[in-house]
Order: sequence, then C-alpha cells, then structure tokens
Amino acid sequence: MSTDRPYDNTSRAEAALATRRRIVEAAGALLLAEGYHAMSVTGLAARAGVSAQTVYNAVGPKAAVVKAVYDVMLAGDDEPVPMQDRPEFRTMSQAPDRPSFVRAYAALCATIYERVGPLLGVLLAQGAGGDTGLQDFVATIDRERRAGNTNALAALERAHGLPGHFDRERFLDVCWTLSAPEIYDRLVRRCGWTHPMYAAWLADALVATFERSCPSTTPTEE
Repeated sequence: MSTDRPYDNTSRAEAALATRRRIVEAAGALLLAEGYHAMSVTGLAARAGVSAQTVYNAVGPKAAVVKAVYDVMLAGDDEPVPMQDRPEFRTMSQAPDRPSFVRAYAALCATIYERVGPLLGVLLAQGAGGDTGLQDFVATIDRERRAGNTNALAALERAHGLPGHFDRERFLDVCWTLSAPEIYDRLVRRCGWTHPMYAAWLADALVATFERSCPSTTPTEE
C-alpha cells in the first residue's frame, strides 16, 4: 500500500502572494513619488527587497506592474473578485428607483477615482509618450471602464427595467466619457474641486444623461 501523501503547496503559494503584494506596494509608492518613466524594474526590485527576475516572475514587466497597482487601488484589495461581484456594486440593485440607482453608480465611480486618482494623475500628467506599455495600459482601462458601464446598465435593467426605445449606446457613450479619469483629474487635481463636489457633479450629470437617453414620450414603462 502506498503511503505517499499529496503534496501541500499552500505555504509556497502564500509566500508567492506575499512577495507579489510587497512588489505591488513598493511599486505604488515609487509611482506616486517618482512617476512612471522614472521607475525601473531594477529600482523596484531594490525597493521591494527582491531580484529583478522575481519582479518579472511574480508580476511581470513594468506595464504589468502598473496594471497590478491600479487593480489593487481600484478594488481596495488584491482579492480575485470582479467588480460586478463585489458588495458595493451589488448594493446598487437595492436602490428604490432608476435615478437612485444611477446616483448610486455615480457614487461608486467617485469612490473608485478617490482610490486610483492619485496614481492616474501621475500617469496622465506625464503622458504615455512612445512607451507602448503605458499606451496599452491606458487602452486597457478604457475598455474596462466601458465594460463596467455596460455591467451597471445591465444591473439597472435587471433591477428596474428600462423605458421602451431607451438609447443604450447614447447612454453608454456619454457615461463612458463623463466617468473618464481625465475628467476627475481635471476637476479634482487641476481645478481644486473636493471629492464630494466631484461626486455630486457626476451624479447629476449621469442622471441627466439617463433622462436624455429616454424617449421623449413613453406611454408606459416596462
């Protein structure tokens, strides 16, 4: 009879996760202090107390590190849970009506930008230049924001339905534009708005966008 026991790699996995977290935390501090172009993988490795190869193995190249920092800031943790499955997204469905739902979504967007605003401010201020990694990062978060807008609209439809002939693409186009990080950066960092001022403005703007996307005459709502 074989007495071999299954290999338990829990400790190794936990150590790898701890190393990744240390690298991401160090990268976040470096990016906020020095910016994207000043951060090198070698410098990051020294800051995190690991080798450059460990950075590549645990997270990836520089652009992947930036995306990892962004993802952790956006979610508030590094748990592998999609935004649409998180409690703050699900609570929107508890809003009593459509305008309240849209305002709840605006509040969620504002909370996200409060988390990632400092990082995006640094990245946007410096610009992508000829760095394809940073260009890809900006393109990726744009796609992810559009997907987030689409998921929110789908959640609204499940919770309260949508008026007949609702212009989905118009709403998503304007919502995607209004909720862009560049807008937050302009209003909060460059114009000196407070976070509550931005959150209130975004809520009013998204509710108005929703109303304009509805047909002018709707005999009955589904």
